[in-house]
Amino acid sequence: MSYEVYLHGQILGTHSFWLKGEFVQPDEYAEIRKKYFLPGGETGTAATVLASLGAHVKMDGTHIGTQVAPLLKEFYKDKTVDMSSIYFDPEYEGLMDYVVIAGLVRSPMGFFQTLYESGEKRWNMPKEEDIAGCKVAGIDPYFQEETQAAAELCVKHKKPYVTIDSRHDSYLHQNCAVNVVSKECTHRYQEEGYSREEIFQKLVETTEGLVVITSGEKDMLYGRKGQPMKRMKPFSVEVKSTLGAGDTFKAGCIYGLLKGLTDEELVQFASACSAIAISRFPLPLNPPTLEEVNSLLEKGKL
Repeated sequence: MSYEVYLHGQILGTHSFWLKGEFVQPDEYAEIRKKYFLPGGETGTAATVLASLGAHVKMDGTHIGTQVAPLLKEFYKDKTVDMSSIYFDPEYEGLMDYVVIAGLVRSPMGFFQTLYESGEKRWNMPKEEDIAGCKVAGIDPYFQEETQAAAELCVKHKKPYVTIDSRHDSYLHQNCAVNVVSKECTHRYQEEGYSREEIFQKLVETTEGLVVITSGEKDMLYGRKGQPMKRMKPFSVEVKSTLGAGDTFKAGCIYGLLKGLTDEELVQFASACSAIAISRFPLPLNPPTLEEVNSLLEKGKL
């Protein structure tokens, strides 16, 4: 399968539990409305969304095992997602997480620390030919020298890439086309005494790429070095679940980069993708389509 987008990062299986009532309380019973086992992770979700938008994707990163591999192969068999570079480990279940959801509240759980504490890397080094063959890339910042290698190969082959939550002093940030920074990352800066505006300046001064700071329902900040900081309100929708919102925003940025959108158009497009994502559940079974995104963008102009 030919592809336009290369993704490297977290690919896993997500067990999600959608509760009927309020979020679970200590020592109290909670009724489950529905449960699902679906592809997840920043890269897995981005691949699902990009395929729904009409892009052809090749992804790599986390090893998949006996529990996750069958799920992914079945889910992506009729989608424009190439899994041929992912390593299947028959001695490993595969990385999974567990998410409890009630309204706007969710609590993810998993074994991510053991992924790093075991001493055994359960993720791939990117293949140079995969990156050389793409038009744009998306790189998650989680896999140490393998992540760095993905970014270096993008630079070598002049492939623009989108990353997320990469600090100002990282190679990943300094050479990106777009860095999408969430509340989780800005919180660490705020603990060091920086305001959102100061964080933004710190980020734009250290890259030629576009910096976008998201913060849930608050205004997004975006812009580039040498330009005034811009603000954009997120689209207003009825929220069903925020699970996958950030991954969908990243996918929207990758699609915008692929299509040559201006900075403002790219941020609007990504915001619309994310807004549609949070208005439904579960996201992998109901990813935003290009028609839906364009319709929301048109409504936003009224």
